[in-house]
Amino acid sequence: MCAAMVCAGAAAWVMAGRDRVVRRARRLLAEGGATGPVRSPWGWARAWCRARLRPEWSCLLAGVTVALIGESLVPLVVGSVGVPLAGRALRARTARQLSEKRTDAVIALCGALAGEVRAGRQPAEALLVAARDSGGLGGARAAVVAAARFGGDVPGALGESAREPGAEGLRGLAACWRVAVDRGAGLAAGLERLESALRAERDQRADLRAQLAGARSTAVLLAALPLLGLLLGTALGADPLRVLLHTGPGLGCLLVGGVLEGAGSWWALRIVRGAERQ
Repeated sequence: MCAAMVCAGAAAWVMAGRDRVVRRARRLLAEGGATGPVRSPWGWARAWCRARLRPEWSCLLAGVTVALIGESLVPLVVGSVGVPLAGRALRARTARQLSEKRTDAVIALCGALAGEVRAGRQPAEALLVAARDSGGLGGARAAVVAAARFGGDVPGALGESAREPGAEGLRGLAACWRVAVDRGAGLAAGLERLESALRAERDQRADLRAQLAGARSTAVLLAALPLLGLLLGTALGADPLRVLLHTGPGLGCLLVGGVLEGAGSWWALRIVRGAERQ
C-alpha cells in the first residue's frame, strides 16, 4: 500500500513536470512568437483544490494516510479532530497578518496627512486626500470622509474606525484632530510625533518577534520529536504503529503521550505569546 501511494505521487509529479515541458516547447516553437493559452489536463484539478480545499484539511489527509498504513481508525479520528484546531490557528494567523497590515496603513495615513497639512491644505481637505491615497481608515473610510467633507464629527468617526484590530493608532489621530481643530494647535507637528511613536512601537514588536523566533522554533522542534521516534522505530523494524494502534498498552501510551504533547505545546506557545504581548 505504501509503495502504491509513493508510485502514485511520483506519477503525478512526472506528469506535472512533463506538462510544463510541453507548454514551454510549444511557446518556443510557435510560429510568430505568440500562442494561445495552453490548458493543462491537470489545471481543472488544481483550480478545484485551491477553491474547495483549505489548508486545514491536510490534517484529515494525513490522518487518512496513517489510518491506511496502520490499519486503524484512530489516526482518522485524530485527523478529524485536528481539522477545526488547525483552522482556528490559521484564522488567527490571518487575523494577525491583517492587523499588522492595518497598522502599517494607519502609519502611512498619519504621514500622508502630515505632509498634506505641511503643504498648506486645510485639515478636512488634507484628510480627504490622505484617505484617498492610503487605506488606513479601513471599513470606516466612508463615514470619516463624509464627516470631513460635510463638517461632521471627524474625531468620533475616527474613534469608531479605531475599534478594528490594528487601527488603534487612529485614536491618537482623533485626539490630534480634536486638539488642533478645536483649540488651534499645530496639527502637522502632532501627526509627525504620532507617526514616529506608532512606527517605533511597530519596530519594537517586530524586533521582539524576531528574538522569540528561536523559542518558537524550539517548541515546534520538540513537538515533532515523537514523529521522529516513530520513523526511527519503523526504520529499525520495531513496527511502532502496530504496537500503538493495536495493543492495549500502546493505546494507553498513545493517549497519555498525546495529552502531554498537546499540553506542552499549548503551554510553550502561551509563554511565547505572553512575551509578545508584553
